Amino acid sequence: MDIKVFGEKEDGREYIWRPAVYGVIFNEEKNRIAVIQADGGKYFLPGGGIENNETHEQCLKREIVEEMGMEVEIGRYIGSAQRYFFFTKDFRHYLSEGHFYLGTLGKRLGQPIEDDHFLEWLEPNQAIGCLFHEHQSWAVKELFGGF
Repeated sequence: MDIKVFGEKEDGREYIWRPAVYGVIFNEEKNRIAVIQADGGKYFLPGGGIENNETHEQCLKREIVEEMGMEVEIGRYIGSAQRYFFFTKDFRHYLSEGHFYLGTLGKRLGQPIEDDHFLEWLEPNQAIGCLFHEHQSWAVKELFGGF
C-alpha cells in the first residue's frame, strides 16, 4: 500500500526526514478532539517527533506529558502519511512522516512542560479545517471514514 503524501516536493531542495507520532484523543463525551495551539496560533494534533530510539508508544506518551501534562492510553493505529513543508522557525525543509493513533487520556501527572502549547477541544470537522498539517487532517478524516 502506498503512503499518502501531502505538500509539494521542490526539486533541488534537501529535506530533513522527521518521523513523528500523533494522537487523535477524544474528550470524555466523545464529541471533541484534543488539538494543541502553538507557533503563533497554528493547530496541531498532540504528539511530535520521535527522539533517539523511541518506539511509537514511547514517543506519543512523552509528547502527551510534555504538551498536556497527562497520561495517555494508546489505542488502535489509524495510519501513516507524509507531508513536505518549510519550517519558518529554522528555515529548513522537512518531510514529516506521521504515524497516527487513537488515544485516551488518563490521569493528570502535572503541568504541561511546553508553556507555549495550549490545549483546545474542537469538534472533529472543525479540527480538520484548522489543523496546520494536511496529513494530520487526513488522519482525523480517516478515523471518521472521510467525513
